[in-house]
Amino acid sequence: MLTKKQKNLLLFINKKLRSSGVSPSYEEMKQSLNLKSKSGIHRLISALEERGFIKRLAHKARALEVVKLPETASANDIYNNFSPSVIKGGLDDEKPFSDENEVPVLGKIAAGTPVEAIQNEVSRIPLPNNLEKNGDYFGLKVQGDSMIEAGIHEGDTVIIKRTDTADNGKIVVALIDEHEAMLKRIRKKGKVVALESANKNYETKIFGPDRVKVQGVLVSLYRNF
Repeated sequence: MLTKKQKNLLLFINKKLRSSGVSPSYEEMKQSLNLKSKSGIHRLISALEERGFIKRLAHKARALEVVKLPETASANDIYNNFSPSVIKGGLDDEKPFSDENEVPVLGKIAAGTPVEAIQNEVSRIPLPNNLEKNGDYFGLKVQGDSMIEAGIHEGDTVIIKRTDTADNGKIVVALIDEHEAMLKRIRKKGKVVALESANKNYETKIFGPDRVKVQGVLVSLYRNF
């Protein structure tokens, strides 16, 4: 059981790591909790480490890793820092697309119960201008609501940058057992791969490393209004 300050600090560290990939400074942590001195932060971090919620990384100044979050943390606490780049279809006056580049849409992807693996190209959509043109991208139509608290709705078309690796906490297209594809947040710890939903009604799925292959990382999404 964590105290309110311990929980708030843990969630702040987690949010900072997700948004920037860098642990917050002691000064940032002090300000976030409205504390008067950094000694209180030292005590809170030691308590979180003793309880197994965070781990200090050796040989790196200020480097922390969030090992787990409290069971009482809501989905909004965990995911409220994720804001997908949404391209609105048909409403914006300015053109957010490239005239020269298009993204193939390869069928549907499950944000819930797994569906069959990525299919052949079914259509094409323009590539948003804010994405690097030298990347390899593809689109997938979202089916299901398990990522809704990360701002990803059923019917959206997610734009994926093709890669076979992803940092912890990234939303990825994961291929399971070579035939089922899912859109989930990935976490790796030791020999275990966890695929997390952003909907409290769905359980986290746990797999061995040989069962999961990353096929790409979410970079943007397209939504018709």
